[in-house]
Amino acid sequence: MQSMTKPLDGMRIAILATDDFEQVELTEPRRALEKAGAQTVLISNKSGQVQGVNHDEKADSFPVQMTLDQANPNDFDGVLLPGGAINADAIRMEQKARTFVQQVDKSGRPMAVICHAPWLLVSSGLIKGRKLTSYYTIQDDIRNAGGTWVDQEFVRDGNLATSRSPQDLSAFNSGIVNLFSEYKQKGSLGKAAVASAQDIISG
Repeated sequence: MQSMTKPLDGMRIAILATDDFEQVELTEPRRALEKAGAQTVLISNKSGQVQGVNHDEKADSFPVQMTLDQANPNDFDGVLLPGGAINADAIRMEQKARTFVQQVDKSGRPMAVICHAPWLLVSSGLIKGRKLTSYYTIQDDIRNAGGTWVDQEFVRDGNLATSRSPQDLSAFNSGIVNLFSEYKQKGSLGKAAVASAQDIISG
C-alpha cells in the first residue's frame, strides 16, 4: 500500500540560528515541519554545533548542517527563525543572514519568525508596512522600523508568520505548516508552468 503524501513533501526549509537560541522555538516548529514532510537544514554563522537554552539555562547542542557562507537562499523554500535574545541579537549582525532573509522575502517565500527573531527582519529592512507580533520587549523596535505590532499569539501577513513566545507554539506550529503548504501549492503550479515552457523551448 502506497504511503500517503504529506503536505510539505519535497520542501526544504532553512533554520537560521546561532548559540543561545531558545531551544523549544527551534525543536518544536522543526518537528512540526518535518512531520508534515519538509526537510529542515540548520544554518549558522559557525560550523560545529550551536547551543540551545531554556530561558537562561543552557540546554542541548545541535549540529550545524551548513554555514551561512555555504548556504544559498535560492536552494530553500523558506526560512524558520527561532528566538532567544542572545541568538537573535547575534544573527542580526551577520550580513549573510540579512541577505538570506532579504532574498527569501523578495521572492515571496514563507518566513516563520518567533519571539526575538524579528530583530533580524528589522536589521534587514523588512518590517516597514507589515503587521506582526514578537516578544513584547521588542515591540518598540518593530514600530520604529515602520511595522504594526499586535499582541496576538499568531499573526500572518502575506508570506510572514510571527508569534510572541514559547507559550504560542501550538498556534505557531499549525500556522506555519499551513503557510508553507499554501506556498507549496502555489509553487507547484508555477514550477509546472515553467517546466512546460522549458519543454516547449527545448523541444
